[in-house]
Amino acid sequence: MRKSTTSCLCHILVCLCFIQRCYGASHHIPADKVTIAKNQTKLANGETEVHHRPKRGWIWNQFFVLEEHIGPDTQYVGKLHSNSDKGDGSVRYILSGEGAGSIFIINEVTGDIHATESLDRERKAHYVLHAQAFDRNTEKPLEPKSEFIIKVQDINDNAPTFPDGPFVAAVPEMSGVGTSVYQVTATDADDPTYGNSARVVYSILQGQPYFSVDPKTGVIRTALANMDREAREHYAVVIQAKDMAGSVGGLSGSTTINITLTDVNDNPPKFPQKNYQLYVPESAQVGKPVGKIKANDEDLGVNAEIKYSIINSEGAAMFSINTDRDTREGIISLKKPLNYERKKTYTLQIEGVNSHLEPLFSYLGPFKDTATLKITVGDVDEPPVFSMDYYIMDVYENARIGREVGAVTARDPDSKNSHVSEHSDKYFNIDMDSGVIKTTQSLDREDMPWHNITVIASEVDNPSLLSHVPVTVQVLDVNDNPPEINKDKEVIVCESSRPGQVIQTMTAVDKDDFANGQRFSFSLPSGVPVNPNFTLKDNEDNTASIITRRRQFSRLVQELYELPIVVWDGGEPALSGTSTLTLRVCPCQRNGRVQTCQDERGLLSSAGLSTGALIAILLCIVILLAIVVLFITLRRSKKEPLVISEEDVRENVVTYDDEGGGEEDTEAFDIITLRNPAAAEELKFRRDIRPEAARQRGQNRGCHSPPELNQVDVQEFIKQRLVEADMDTSGPPYDSLQTYAYEGQMSPTGSISSLDSPGTHSEQDYNYLDDWGPEFQKLAELYVEDTDVADPPPRLCFKTIK
Repeated sequence: MRKSTTSCLCHILVCLCFIQRCYGASHHIPADKVTIAKNQTKLANGETEVHHRPKRGWIWNQFFVLEEHIGPDTQYVGKLHSNSDKGDGSVRYILSGEGAGSIFIINEVTGDIHATESLDRERKAHYVLHAQAFDRNTEKPLEPKSEFIIKVQDINDNAPTFPDGPFVAAVPEMSGVGTSVYQVTATDADDPTYGNSARVVYSILQGQPYFSVDPKTGVIRTALANMDREAREHYAVVIQAKDMAGSVGGLSGSTTINITLTDVNDNPPKFPQKNYQLYVPESAQVGKPVGKIKANDEDLGVNAEIKYSIINSEGAAMFSINTDRDTREGIISLKKPLNYERKKTYTLQIEGVNSHLEPLFSYLGPFKDTATLKITVGDVDEPPVFSMDYYIMDVYENARIGREVGAVTARDPDSKNSHVSEHSDKYFNIDMDSGVIKTTQSLDREDMPWHNITVIASEVDNPSLLSHVPVTVQVLDVNDNPPEINKDKEVIVCESSRPGQVIQTMTAVDKDDFANGQRFSFSLPSGVPVNPNFTLKDNEDNTASIITRRRQFSRLVQELYELPIVVWDGGEPALSGTSTLTLRVCPCQRNGRVQTCQDERGLLSSAGLSTGALIAILLCIVILLAIVVLFITLRRSKKEPLVISEEDVRENVVTYDDEGGGEEDTEAFDIITLRNPAAAEELKFRRDIRPEAARQRGQNRGCHSPPELNQVDVQEFIKQRLVEADMDTSGPPYDSLQTYAYEGQMSPTGSISSLDSPGTHSEQDYNYLDDWGPEFQKLAELYVEDTDVADPPPRLCFKTIK
């Protein structure tokens, strides 16, 4: 029936195309509207010649073919026809393109197209082909090559599917009706634009009355209120998707959604019973678990967490309870030691409360429960108990052996009143009946001021039950050690010491311990001659000062002095000790710092050098000095010509590879001649000759300041010397640098030369020269005024060598 319907439609379309072509050919156009078409030629007389070119005469439209055709015959698709075909068989039709000749065949005479295979729209929805019409006799194309489409018409041959199924979903328990759980989506391979083949409707096959599904959207919702996870946790819901809008004959597919109810805190904790009993021996250790209790909660995870507590004061004072996170049990521990003789039973009120609460389910509460735990204390044979946790005793040092130090006591806490015996370590002896501790040897506080011993008590009937107690014995001090002088520092006596000068302050040490602090007094030994060099002064503050009695000491005369000192302590009885100090004489700076105070022989011996090694070192030094002196002598005696050529080289640059002759360069002229132009005028000598006369005058003048120079005289003097240097061509070098010690004038700082310094005594403090080292010691002694010498300091005369 569908095939005949398609054929009728094709014939109707062909007829419509034919009528339209005829209508266009016979349609009359007014003469005033006639225009020259592209296929017309205008003649000279105004007429037009019409070229009769055949127009396109294809008669067809889009073709359709049903998919999944089943039958022995080929399926008719449609017919190609050209208006040039007169029905005499002179037109040949040719088909090309997708499937031409294999899937689609054409009758070359009639133009009928048939499909030879069953087509699947889901595999290929349409085919693009090309048609041509040729004159069978001339093989000329009657129609241009044209494209047309054969569309595969869909039928409902694909059922809806759920490609990602099965699915997993979750929803909280106790959720309200209509709570969205999950949304499923089915796919249909049929054409959604043609008919209802791809229009899907959802329905629930399994899972009622707990869940429902929206038939259009596929959203799964809860359909039953107050679903309890503790009653049922997992649900398997089967959803069906049916095409053709769910009508009869439509295809369907299904999937499964595994829905889990998640937990909420809707169950309070419950103790399985209201009363519990627990036996705990009195020997249980403090801080250790003694029992456990557990409340049940049907919830999961954090909703089942329980916090336990002891709510009565009697139980909370002796016991504590903590929650084990893994087992959710209440672990009961002992806070204080138990004593069967004092209390035999304890009652604990234990409460279990959920840690996390849900406000939405507070109406199901309260989320807590209580139980009563009765603890029975068991009697055990306990070790002896000392009257104190620790003992502190004291005894004087040097006490006689067997001196009583103190006593310890122990008792048996059990009702049997067993005998107790005490034992101690080896340092002290203890009476096993009375517990009295006595010394077994003489004690020395300076050797060991504290003794730590341990006393052990055990039952006579059961020696394995032991108790320990620490005992600390303090050894009290007795004044049995004489004081001594503290010799940590070496006593140094400066060679420049004056009478009454304090050399050093001494202190004393004593091994004994004085309750109110140590008190020392110092003196020189009595019954011995008076020391002419030193005396001692007691400062009455536990120190004493050593004072010199004469002026100056000489290290070369005597380097070491001995001074005996007697020191007394303030104990009962008072003890004294005599210490001999060794005083070393050393050269010192003016501020009292020791300059050097070591014996050279001691240094050499300390370095470990033998006599032969010292002699070898001295010989090497002497040889090096001889080489240096020989080298200097050769340098002075060596005379090299300054002119290396006979030609005049005054206009040339002469290079000298000479480091200088030291003092010889500076003695070529006398600076005094520059300061005294008159003397320079009198003495006409060469500058490279030693000016002995001028030097002699400078020596005769001594350290007096030179006379004031006149600016004009100095300038004239320089001019004269310049003329002399220019005229004197015989003296080397021909071109030389003339040096004059003239500073000029108008200097804001003045002259820095010592020759022009004033002759009055300077009041500047030159004590800083002492800090410059031994090299400036002599200079410091000349500049610094000695308080013991009335003579004024000598004036210095400095000479600058250029």
